[in-house]
Amino acid sequence: MQTALIHIEGMSPLSQSKHHTEPKLGQETSDAHERRTWRHRMHTTKSGHVFLPPMAAKNGLVAAAKFLNRKIPGEGQKTFTKRFESGILCMDPLVLDVLAADVVSEELFVPSDGVRGSGKRVTKIFGVIPEWGGTFIVTVLDEKIGHKVFAEHAEAWGKFIGVGRFRPERNGYFGRFAVKKIDWQ
Repeated sequence: MQTALIHIEGMSPLSQSKHHTEPKLGQETSDAHERRTWRHRMHTTKSGHVFLPPMAAKNGLVAAAKFLNRKIPGEGQKTFTKRFESGILCMDPLVLDVLAADVVSEELFVPSDGVRGSGKRVTKIFGVIPEWGGTFIVTVLDEKIGHKVFAEHAEAWGKFIGVGRFRPERNGYFGRFAVKKIDWQ
C-alpha cells in the first residue's frame, strides 16, 4: 500500500453542479430562488472554502482507466479498470484556496431535466472558478498499479475526463487540469 499525492493545476475553469434542496422562501419565485441559492451548487467546507469531493478523484481515475483501456502485462486481455475500481482509495477532499462567497457566476439557459436536447429549458446559475488547483491524496492498495501506470492514468484523468460540471467526459471543456507532480509516501 502506498499513498500518492497528486499535485494538480487547472487548465480550464472549474464549475460544480451539486444537487441542493434549499427550499423556497414564502412566495419566492423560481428565478429569485435560483439567484439566492446558486452558491449551494458548490461543495463547501464549514469555513466556506470550495472543495472537490474525494469521489471526484476515485471516479476520475476509474473513468481514465476505462478511457485508456490499458492491458495488464501478463494477464491476457484484462485491463486496469477493475484494479482502479477496487484498488484505490481517496478519503480526503481537495480543498481549494477559494471562498464560495468570492466565486463569480454564469447564467445559462439549460434543459430543466438535465438531458441535452430535451424540451423545456430554464435559467440556471453556476459558479465558475477560473484558476484553481491543489493536491489530491490517493491510497493505492493494489500492487499491480505501479507508479508509471498510476501517473499515466492521473494525466489522462486531467486531460480527457476532468472534474466538475461541463467537463470533457461530459462533452464540455471545464475542469481540465495538468498533473504537476506526484509524490509517493
